[in-house]
Amino acid sequence: MSFRILDAGDAALTIEFGSIIDPALLAEVNALDAAVLRRKQAGELPGVIETMPTFRSLTVFFDPLVTDRDAVLATLQPLIAAAEHGSTTDGRHWRLPVCYEGEAAPDLAEVAGAIGIGEDEVVALHSGAEYLVYMIGFLPGFPFMGDLPAPLRLPRRAQPRVRVPAGSVAIATGLTAIYPWESPGGWHLLGRCPVPLFDARRTSPSLLAAGDRVRFVPVSAQECRAIEAGLASAEIDPMQWLESAPTPAENAA
Repeated sequence: MSFRILDAGDAALTIEFGSIIDPALLAEVNALDAAVLRRKQAGELPGVIETMPTFRSLTVFFDPLVTDRDAVLATLQPLIAAAEHGSTTDGRHWRLPVCYEGEAAPDLAEVAGAIGIGEDEVVALHSGAEYLVYMIGFLPGFPFMGDLPAPLRLPRRAQPRVRVPAGSVAIATGLTAIYPWESPGGWHLLGRCPVPLFDARRTSPSLLAAGDRVRFVPVSAQECRAIEAGLASAEIDPMQWLESAPTPAENAA
């Protein structure tokens, strides 16, 4: 395993495992992140505040009044070496509803035309794959998921939108994502997911996490509205779309 250490000011350092988007790199990042959390909870990392995982790296933030770079790095070195044996199978499995109809799918026809297949085939391709959540970023709860089936791998839109509606399910390059909030965006919009991906009131505000796996289940516009109404009235729990979760033994591995 190769890695490099990058300084990020006087209160953070980044461990970079590679330069590409790859499940093997994600496994190393997640294994290190979990190991740091365990050490922190055991009181063995004084001064370490939090971590920030990405596709290929982990940034560790620390309080320079309590510890320093060398002390943090000395504790991290054996954890980094052990991260080589990280597994991508520890995440949860989700089946999230997506409406691929009408206003929910403003770019569906354009994507179908660009790759020379029918709209139904685009939906079948997108909903027929299982996606790995590589990281959460850009917006709170925003999941970068891969890998898209090859025919759907299009560059970003030439003209980004000023406003992308919350819940929009989008694709770009080899990735797919769900916008948890209204925001600008340049990805192609294929549908809409009615399940909220971020809620600050939850113990874990982000519904999805790096290492999770997601499948999309097509639903009609009417079903989508019914789900939204049920979620708004608290009659439906977002966790009902959790298909399976790792056992405590798997989590500890």
